[in-house]
Amino acid sequence: MGRNLGIKGIEAPEKECSDNNCPFHGSLRVRGRIFRGKVVNDKMSKGVTIKFERIYKIPKFERFARKNTQIKAHNPECINAKLGDEVTIMETRPISKTISFVVIKKEKMI
Repeated sequence: MGRNLGIKGIEAPEKECSDNNCPFHGSLRVRGRIFRGKVVNDKMSKGVTIKFERIYKIPKFERFARKNTQIKAHNPECINAKLGDEVTIMETRPISKTISFVVIKKEKMI
């Protein structure tokens, strides 16, 4: 059984892995922001691209606008998120040039 992250609703997966950059079975520490999104690309080795929509205010027009954001995240072997999965990602130290997030939970298949 892996390490518990101390976040409500996030449990360690049953599957074991030998990935050193896994927050449950490796030595990677997580901190900071948490996002939920959909996997739109899983072609990287040990990485996925997550897309989610955010709403922000435009003060001049007193309206709200929607924007899509894409974030690259590390995909541990024990979670193994695939294209179309709803996932939760959390901020961590930089793993590579573009990856500073890690997948911590797979919600469901779409």
